Amino acid sequence: MNAHAHGPAPLDLDKLARGIRAGDRAMLARAITLVESRKPAHQALARELLQELLAETGGALRVGITGVPGVGKSTTIDQIGSNLTAAGHKVAVLAVDPSSSRTGGSILGDKTRMARLAVDRNAYVRPSPSAGTLGGVAAKTRETMLLCEAAGFDVVLVETVGVGQSETTVAEMVDFFLVLMLPGAGDELQGIKKGVLEIADMIAVNKADGDGAMRARAAASEYRAALHILAPASPDWSPPVITVSGLANEGLDALWAEIERYRDVTQKTGRFAAKRQAQQVHWMREMIFDRFHERLARDPAIRSAVAEREGAVKAGRMAASLAAAEIAEMLGL
Repeated sequence: MNAHAHGPAPLDLDKLARGIRAGDRAMLARAITLVESRKPAHQALARELLQELLAETGGALRVGITGVPGVGKSTTIDQIGSNLTAAGHKVAVLAVDPSSSRTGGSILGDKTRMARLAVDRNAYVRPSPSAGTLGGVAAKTRETMLLCEAAGFDVVLVETVGVGQSETTVAEMVDFFLVLMLPGAGDELQGIKKGVLEIADMIAVNKADGDGAMRARAAASEYRAALHILAPASPDWSPPVITVSGLANEGLDALWAEIERYRDVTQKTGRFAAKRQAQQVHWMREMIFDRFHERLARDPAIRSAVAEREGAVKAGRMAASLAAAEIAEMLGL
């Protein structure tokens, strides 16, 4: 544990890169810790490492998974992942949880939620970094995804644990976005944010086993009707609505077959590659904004100048536009 207190021991980046390429899990874990570190020196090393490994990234199918609390996300992901490793895939599961710093979401908690994948040699479960802000967590998750790809994982499942904005954030870093829903759609349909339906590439109504089967089918037809009203996000894909049971492992092979069909269809039309390229540029811009925010938060002189001007703007002594211009000037803009 001591290494954590003083940061990792001196790092040999070449050795780290070689270890990751060879699929060495200890090296991968070490690299992810480096990526998640907030120390500027570690961040610089992490950037160098990612650049070094860039050619080995991008080979995985990236799938985002969201759903309301209680929908059975962890059980379903555990089962999908186990089906995939049994079929010869290497699966990484990453979580995006902007609240983890408040609740102290522990690694143990994440691992036990996916009991089988946690002990599967062909799977790697990584909880969300406790970076607090959604932007921070998302940036680290994206970089972790690239490291996992370089280590030979060919499926990356990104789970949104938080609520609200985290769904859109995850949708912007994956190839395919899956929304898990509960049966008994009547009430849930009111509660669904329309925005989530707009970014879904597929809806799967979970818990469609035993007594839930009929309710799940009814819910599925309501979701289909709801999706009909929305214009599909892509001209070459209409989001299917299916029923599954994560617990009973029913419908999950069909679910994965749809994801692969989506990949095949969008690769043919060029949309798959175009979406990834747009995402890369989007990430770059987000990181630029993050650097500005960091500077605003970290530089004591700028912090006090901002506080001073906020007071003046609140009191009506200073126009907001002038205050913003003066701060921008301090930032060299």
